[in-house]
Amino acid sequence: MATKLPADLHEWVSFADGTEERTWVFDVTFLTSNWSCIFGNGCQGVLTGPAEELVQGCCSYGAHFIDDDDVRKVEGWAATLSDKEWQFKAKGARGITKRDKDGTVTTRLIDDACIFLNRPDFHAGAGCALHYAALERGTSYVAMKPEVCWQLPLRREESVSASGHVTTTITQWDRKHWGAGGDDFHWWCTEDPAAFQGKATVFETMAEELTEMVGRTIYDQLGTYLSQRRLKGTALPHPTVRKRTT
Repeated sequence: MATKLPADLHEWVSFADGTEERTWVFDVTFLTSNWSCIFGNGCQGVLTGPAEELVQGCCSYGAHFIDDDDVRKVEGWAATLSDKEWQFKAKGARGITKRDKDGTVTTRLIDDACIFLNRPDFHAGAGCALHYAALERGTSYVAMKPEVCWQLPLRREESVSASGHVTTTITQWDRKHWGAGGDDFHWWCTEDPAAFQGKATVFETMAEELTEMVGRTIYDQLGTYLSQRRLKGTALPHPTVRKRTT
C-alpha cells in the first residue's frame, strides 16, 4: 500500500549567499504557485466569521510595525497624504500608531479597522490609503506601506547559528505565524483555492517585493533556478491547489 504524502508538503531550495555568511531558503511551492490577492473580489477578511461585505481584507487589526524605522517611514508618508487619498486624514493628524502594554506598536484602529483603510463609501472605494496614493502618484507602494503590509503573504524569517551564520527563509504567511490569534481567523487567503487563480506565478507578480526582501542578485539567481526547474518538470502544486483537485 502506497504511503500517503503529508497534506502540507512543500518543495524548497537553498543556496549560499556569495557575499556574506548567509544561506537563503525559498519555498518553491508557494513562489511557483498562481496565488494572487483577491482583496475586494472574494476575500472574506480575517475576522471570526465571513465578512466579505466589509472589504477589510487583512486590515482589521491594524499593521504591526517591525521597528522604529518602519514607524518613522510610514509617519513620514502619512504626512503627505491628502483628503482625496486618505479618508481618515483628519483623524490621522492626531497620530497613526498605538503601543500595547507589551511594547508592540501598530497602526491605530478607526471603526474597527486600520486607520489607513479607506472604506467602501470613500470616493476611491475601499483599500489602503498608502497603496492608493502610491498608485495615483506613480510611485512604489513598497516604499510607502508598513513592511508587513507590502510583504504579505510573503514572510521573511531569520535564524543565526552560534557561529554567526544567518539562515534566511522566504515562505508564505500561515495562521501559525500570527500566534494564537491566527486560530481565530475564519479565513486565510493561502488556504483558499479561490486565491490561487492568478495568471502568473508569485515569483513574477511579486517581483518588486521579493527583490526588496532579498536583493536583485539573489532574486535573479533564484529566477535562473526556477527557469531551469520548469524545464525539468512540473513543480509540486501548492497544498491548497492539491486540495481543490482532489
